[in-house]
Amino acid sequence: MDQTEELMEEVTEVVTEEDGAPPASVVERYFTRWYKANMKEQACEDHCIMQHSNRLCVLTLAETHPILHGGRTIKNINYQISNGCSRLDNRVAGKSKRGGQFLTEFAPVCRITCTDETEYTVYSCIRGHLLEVNQVILEKPSLLLQKPSTDGYIALILPKQEESKAITKNLLSRDDFLALVSKRAADVQAQPS
Repeated sequence: MDQTEELMEEVTEVVTEEDGAPPASVVERYFTRWYKANMKEQACEDHCIMQHSNRLCVLTLAETHPILHGGRTIKNINYQISNGCSRLDNRVAGKSKRGGQFLTEFAPVCRITCTDETEYTVYSCIRGHLLEVNQVILEKPSLLLQKPSTDGYIALILPKQEESKAITKNLLSRDDFLALVSKRAADVQAQPS
């Protein structure tokens, strides 16, 4: 065994946890995942809110969202919600991030159109101030498909201090969401062909 192989083995041992699994990613380590299933009564249109301990929330698509399945390709992402409202016009300033657009639980954040002309609206799922939208996905929409939990996030939302604990009451925990997904799969299999 040469020195390079030995070094690689040592590095692998250092970054691998005791049980042999790779170490947790930054997202897994510092964020708690919450889910809003069947948003606005649309089957499987699931959204994910990743909440950091500092109360910052990252809005993205849940791994079960139809956009992420079936080989879809994104045609465009539009943060223009109406004639008078564009999430791209959002401006925050200062240490306490004042001035961001206030979003309610069902406030649309963006619309995503796929090449097969299906359109999906992504909602905020929580109450809070919009800090920023991910403008990178406007130029590279494939990031939303490839890395929805990291580079392909949709927006950053900051709930009010006094509401930061209560925002999760209408959301599903990771375990509850996985149970819901399992039930969906069982229901589909139980349907006659």
